[in-house]
Parts: sequence; C-alpha cells; structure tokens
Amino acid sequence: MFTGIIEELGKVSALIKGDKSLKLKVECSKVTDGLLLGDSIAVNGVCLTAVSFGSSFFEADISYETIAKTSLNNIRSGSVVNLERALTLSSRLGGHIVQGHVDGTGRILNITKYGDSYRLFISYPDYLDKYIVSKCSIAVDGISLTAADVNSNSFEVAVIPHTFENTNLKYKKNGDIVNLESDIIARYVEKMVYDEEKDDKLKSLILGFKR
Repeated sequence: MFTGIIEELGKVSALIKGDKSLKLKVECSKVTDGLLLGDSIAVNGVCLTAVSFGSSFFEADISYETIAKTSLNNIRSGSVVNLERALTLSSRLGGHIVQGHVDGTGRILNITKYGDSYRLFISYPDYLDKYIVSKCSIAVDGISLTAADVNSNSFEVAVIPHTFENTNLKYKKNGDIVNLESDIIARYVEKMVYDEEKDDKLKSLILGFKR
C-alpha cells in the first residue's frame, strides 16, 4: 500500500532487457533508507520489488504484464520517475490509499499554468469511466490527486506548486502517457453492488421455480 505522496524523484540509470521482461536500475537517495531486499517501491505509481540495492540506487524486475499495461513500456535511460516506499502502520495517510496496481494509462492533453498552480487535462480509457467522478481521488503516475472536473473521457486536476516542482510533472509535456489508478473504495463499492444484484437475481429465480 502507498499514499500517493511522492518521497523523491529518481533517475533511471540502466535498463536491462530480458526474455519478455526488463530490469530497471534507479538512482535515488531517500527511498533506500531502511530498505530491505524484497521491499516494495512505487515507480511512477507501479508497485515494484527491490531485488538489489545500494545507498544510492535500487534495481527492480518488470514483468511482461507490467510492461504491456503501464507507461513503464515507454521508460528510457535518463527518465525521471516518481518514487515512494510502501506505507507502514506508523505512517500518516496524507494522500489516499494507493495499491500500486495500475488500472490503465492516460494521456496528458494539456498543461496550463493557472496563477501559481497548474491545471492538467488527462484523457482516460472507456473502462475507467465508472470510477472517475468529480472530486474523486485518483493516482496519476503515483501522485495522489483529485479530479476537479470530469468530461467525456477526460478529467482535470489542479496541481499546487509544491506537487508540481517535487514530482515528475514538471518534466511532462502534452501527449505524454501517464499511469492511472482509480480509488480502491470505488471498486469495492462496485463489487458489493454487483454481488447484491446477483443475489437479487438468484432470489427471483428461486422464487420463480417455487411458483
């Protein structure tokens, strides 16, 4: 579990291609503090496992599924990435509950400076439409943000100067692909409603047979 509060920016220093997989080496400083082998680190919102590390780097394996379903497919040596260590029981939940299980990717349609802040317009795939509503929490490249407004297959987020300057958003441009993760609570609600509908249909079917 993560919070969507980015701890630091890392820099991809090496990419090693395997058989339908990829090993990623990231230069960093904060997230290696107290790190143990096998610990989880969110890289642009994708939960990865540290398979080796030192004081100024860590390495993680990326599966073919993750390559296919996330923006890590477009990552390059030199890319700047958002990093966050997994949540501990003593941590403050300053953002929202983020699993690091990306639902899909979106595309930045427009970045506009708005006073001291920024407005980002991001498109999303059709299958995420039911999870994205006005004022909902959404993780964009692992950053906990709020959808200020939702239009047809796109949403707007307002980004304060601190978030913009301390995440990789300051390196983004129109057309860039970002990872999206919807609020987990919305998915649990969907599951409960679906189960209730199934139960109602089953009850109706049983009553129909009894008659």
